[in-house]
Amino acid sequence: MAENETAILVTGYKAHELGIFSINHPGIQVIRYALKKRMLECVENGVQWFVISGQTGVELWAGEVCLELKRDEKMNVNLAILMPFLNQEEHYKDWQQELYTSIIEQADYVGTISNRPYENPIQLRQKNEFLVLKTDAMLIVYDEETDGSPKYYLSAAHRKAKNQNYPIWTINRYDLEFASEEIQQQNSDYWSQGDS
Repeated sequence: MAENETAILVTGYKAHELGIFSINHPGIQVIRYALKKRMLECVENGVQWFVISGQTGVELWAGEVCLELKRDEKMNVNLAILMPFLNQEEHYKDWQQELYTSIIEQADYVGTISNRPYENPIQLRQKNEFLVLKTDAMLIVYDEETDGSPKYYLSAAHRKAKNQNYPIWTINRYDLEFASEEIQQQNSDYWSQGDS
């Protein structure tokens, strides 16, 4: 990434924290829809890189959305995946491993923060600190009322934001409810067009 390119860290809950245990869960469509709206806004405002660590859930879905946006020739957007350690996917479910592999193969940059397999939680803390350090802002799917792993990323982001400009954009449960309503509205509009 060149110095003047804006990079956004995209993160949020892991799949199991959201109660999502299959690729067909309807919540995935809602989260992807909300992410796509916000990521499009970022691209329109000059963002060129989206950065994820490749953990299951929001990050992999954000990776999918970024790759979708890349297919539009008018959009100059790239995906970077910085894994916290080697073989992080070895405990993922089959459907998550397939998605992970597909996204890794299409990413513009893939690297590992620690060139060792998982050894202890310090590697996860280092990942949070490193990704916040290397990005210009954060887009996070998180709701203050629902605890989960994103709070560790948020802690690192708040520490950085105390000393420099580091915007933190949140997609919370109200945003997801709104996204769900918009999807339902679009689907009913689609089906009602067929009646005319």
